[in-house]
Amino acid sequence: MKIGAARQARSVARLAAVQALYQMETAGAGVEAVIREFSDHRFGRAATGGDVVEGPMLADADEAFFADVVRGVVEGQVELDRAVTRRLAKGWRLDRLDATARAILRAAAFELVRRPDVPTEIILDEYVDIAKAFFEGPEPGFINAALDGLARDERA
Repeated sequence: MKIGAARQARSVARLAAVQALYQMETAGAGVEAVIREFSDHRFGRAATGGDVVEGPMLADADEAFFADVVRGVVEGQVELDRAVTRRLAKGWRLDRLDATARAILRAAAFELVRRPDVPTEIILDEYVDIAKAFFEGPEPGFINAALDGLARDERA
């Protein structure tokens, strides 16, 4: 796989991971069931979410990376939530945020904390772009600021 194609496959995997984490939280689905559903039924269909209607197929996702992010968030959720909460405005709790914003922050936090092989700039750029696909208001800026602080905490 070419470098550009590999990066694109990870980008699609990140979007799918955010969707999977959102689905798990809102529908109460288990991690392995959601990973299996994406593998069996979602990968191979056009990506959707916010402005991302036309574009890469979910079939182009790096499925192993997708599964690693989803499982990693679930397994490390307590630690990841603590790390993210430290970067929220004083008095804010993670459970006050929109479920999509929580999914984005958790997935990015997993990569920042547990995937030192992935460059910080890529993580920040990719998850802020995902936020922009789902939100038109201040959320992408808020997510960017929280992730920037988290990156300093974890990778400085």
